[in-house]
Amino acid sequence: MTIRAVVWNEFIHEKENAVVQAVYPDSIHETIARALREDGEITATTATLEEPEHGLSQNRLDETDVLLWWGHKAHGQVSDAVVDRVQQRVNEGMGLVVLHSGHFSKIFKRMMGTPCSLRWREAGERERLWVINPSHPIAQGIDKAIELPNSEMYGEPFLVPEPLETVFVSWFEGGEVFRSGLTYQRGAGRIFYFEPGHETYPIYHDPQIQTVLRNAVRWAYNPAKPWKDVSEAPNVPIETAREKLERKGGSLHKAGEAGYR
Repeated sequence: MTIRAVVWNEFIHEKENAVVQAVYPDSIHETIARALREDGEITATTATLEEPEHGLSQNRLDETDVLLWWGHKAHGQVSDAVVDRVQQRVNEGMGLVVLHSGHFSKIFKRMMGTPCSLRWREAGERERLWVINPSHPIAQGIDKAIELPNSEMYGEPFLVPEPLETVFVSWFEGGEVFRSGLTYQRGAGRIFYFEPGHETYPIYHDPQIQTVLRNAVRWAYNPAKPWKDVSEAPNVPIETAREKLERKGGSLHKAGEAGYR
């Protein structure tokens, strides 16, 4: 089995901010991709905002099993056409892992259908991610909690739909709590939102965070054939029903008219 992952990053902070350059000299996306490749069954490539079609052409997405998304300051620069394309592939069965400030990305808000807003504070405070669903595949290899000495605080209320599962809940040194690991299903695609990952702290270098990311890719992977007509709503004529049917009541169309059904 080979899982084809693509790590998408807007790739702006690393080029503009000296602190981020020092923390991620090889970029956030390459740091994450390198960690994913430690799993011998995951092949990880990268894509960025500045590439044609943001590196997410239809052909590229058709060959992607799981897409990881990191964005922060350039959400509005992401093409709506690319967002449409990604949404369709998720509905068809491609996995989507949304990271940190990706909660405000066009694709995550599109998939959730809510503002996806939250409270935040950048103070470098301690974060403790509690594993509240220890039997979940994404939490395997993690003990009771992950301790991050420095993190950006994300706090409730987090305006997202109720998840299928809550895997992690975070506590921050300033007192706030946050649902920091949530799963969803949209169409045939699995979605995981994972909160830690502010760019000025070496969070994606943390071995336990890397374990969660590898687990998340494995969990989000759907080996089934893509559900290519997932967005279609075909009419099923009476004549093709498995059991014999007779029309009851009125109809909007007469037999033989265009659009008759």
